[in-house]
Amino acid sequence: MSIFNTLLYQPILKVLVYLTHLLGGSFGLAIIALTLLIRLVLIPLTLPAMKSAQKMKELKPRLDELKKKHAKDKRQLQIEQLNLYKEQGINPAAGCLPTIVQFAILIAMYRVFIDFIQNGNGESLMANMQFFWLDLSKPDRLHILPILAGATQLILSQMLMTAKEHHEAKELTKEAQKKEKTKGEDTQEMAETLQQQMLYVMPVMTGLIAWNLPSGLAVYWVVTTIFSLVQQYIMSGPGGLATLQAKLLRRQHG
Repeated sequence: MSIFNTLLYQPILKVLVYLTHLLGGSFGLAIIALTLLIRLVLIPLTLPAMKSAQKMKELKPRLDELKKKHAKDKRQLQIEQLNLYKEQGINPAAGCLPTIVQFAILIAMYRVFIDFIQNGNGESLMANMQFFWLDLSKPDRLHILPILAGATQLILSQMLMTAKEHHEAKELTKEAQKKEKTKGEDTQEMAETLQQQMLYVMPVMTGLIAWNLPSGLAVYWVVTTIFSLVQQYIMSGPGGLATLQAKLLRRQHG
């Protein structure tokens, strides 16, 4: 816990207090500034993870070929996949560290809010907790931020889905789909089903969590998600959003 306090809690508190004073006592602007600062500091972690994820998407056709070739030999399939990752310089676990760090930062932000704002301890109490319609020390009474948090998370999740992942299922004929079901579909189909479920579960969970948290934390969550959206768009374009848009247009004209 002392490491947590030294590396995250105390630095976040001090920077948040400094930014609040720097921005004329506006705690809302300080949270936004801190969020952007944190995301900029994390770029050396998030950028390699995003590049690795992009390479993984590009390798999907080759991975699918390996799955077909070694459908009956799971051990050999794993070896071939690891060799392919090594050949392309990809670390499949590269995305874990940024996620863990961001989660730890969220916990630290929560501690800062609870210990030094709601409980009335610390000089940050001098800050102006009013930000637009919000009392940043309390949940959003209009529930606008939780809905926005869930909506932005849904957009990000949709963007992270590749166009091919959305489209390839429709390209299979009914006969081909039957053949796919007869060979090793159990693991792959479970993974795809879980991925589709998480596409909607995560935004709902985000909204529900933000519903009861101090709205200052919801501001942090929304801003960091919007930052991720912009970063992802710069790195790989609209991703699955393009497929979703095309699908909606087909429905309108169909």
